[in-house]
Amino acid sequence: MKLAARVAKIKPSETLAITAKVNALRAQGRDVIGFGAGEPDFDTPDNIKKAAIQAIEAGFTKYTPVNGTDELKDAIAAKLKRDNSLEYKRSQIVVSCGAKHSLYNLAQALFDEGDEVIIPAPYWVSYPDIVALSGGEPVIVDTQEENGFKMSPRQLSSAITKRTRAVIINSPSNPTGAVYTPQELKALAAVLVDKDILVITDDIYEKIFYADFPFANIASVEEKMKEKTIVINGVSKTYAMTGWRIGYAACSEEIAGAMSKIQSQSTSNPTSIAQKAALEAIRGDQSAMPQMVVEFRKRRDFIVEALNNIEGIDCFAPGGAFYVFPKVSSLYGRMFKGKKITDSAEFIGYLLDEANVAAVPGAAFGSDEHIRLSYATSLQNIEEGLKRIKNAVGRLD
Repeated sequence: MKLAARVAKIKPSETLAITAKVNALRAQGRDVIGFGAGEPDFDTPDNIKKAAIQAIEAGFTKYTPVNGTDELKDAIAAKLKRDNSLEYKRSQIVVSCGAKHSLYNLAQALFDEGDEVIIPAPYWVSYPDIVALSGGEPVIVDTQEENGFKMSPRQLSSAITKRTRAVIINSPSNPTGAVYTPQELKALAAVLVDKDILVITDDIYEKIFYADFPFANIASVEEKMKEKTIVINGVSKTYAMTGWRIGYAACSEEIAGAMSKIQSQSTSNPTSIAQKAALEAIRGDQSAMPQMVVEFRKRRDFIVEALNNIEGIDCFAPGGAFYVFPKVSSLYGRMFKGKKITDSAEFIGYLLDEANVAAVPGAAFGSDEHIRLSYATSLQNIEEGLKRIKNAVGRLD
């Protein structure tokens, strides 16, 4: 059968594929510890669940406006003003079926064939493919661990061409947990402020933050960048609501209108019940979220120290999100049962086969020297998983 050429341009999500494989192995009785899934292991807070139940009982189960209910858009606008000092009208906010959906709609609205989009690497696995599906061309800028996995103004300037349409900034980052300081964002803004280039700031991990400076995005540190910036966020990570599928974009009215038009011909509105839950998440009791961050910080501290205590592994300490991105390339060339490990995919295959530990190869994120582990799992699982990894590495010749 002939498929559309665009299908050949992209790869399946590696993180979702690893999660599905782990679930299949567990169903077969394998005791697999999974470090693949990028979702909090905490339950959605009770007040949010109750809001959804009340919505069902009240019959709030019909279509809503394509780009979200007015009350949810008002709550998002209030959140952006309160937390980010950014002011938006309802007409500038689009609610979608998760932040990934927001990014997909945005790419479809903005990019034509040949448009270039600058993406710092390591990057979230879906950025290049979302750009490619729109006809755009990902331009990858390799960052270095010694610079905190952050793109410098010089690197940004060097990557810009006449075809550059946008830049994606993800802070805190998936997969590295890197966080840009307000000063670093101002320096990037100085490169862009006089150019006709948009910035997509993916703030989905905004609240999962451990750095000793305040969270910021490029629009909040440079007023002149606000009209050029599209803020992407959602409730999935902050409120343990990955399955509820509510994300949003805040941007110019022109871009918001284009995104809404595309959404009207694809999914229509986000789920009515999930919108009521998201409204409570954003407007209601916030006490559960800081408690989750405290626990994530404990896990981060443990997993970073444990990984750095394994010979041949070097782990950067993330400033946010719930991932570590250890460098494992010094183990390449080592052998097990006559088979040589040569890259990140073979190394995570070895861990799964011999240690019953699942991780994601760094190649999926743009760096084959690394692997990604999510510490959005219990400390008990992390402790056992790191023991298994240490033992497995010790068995390599």
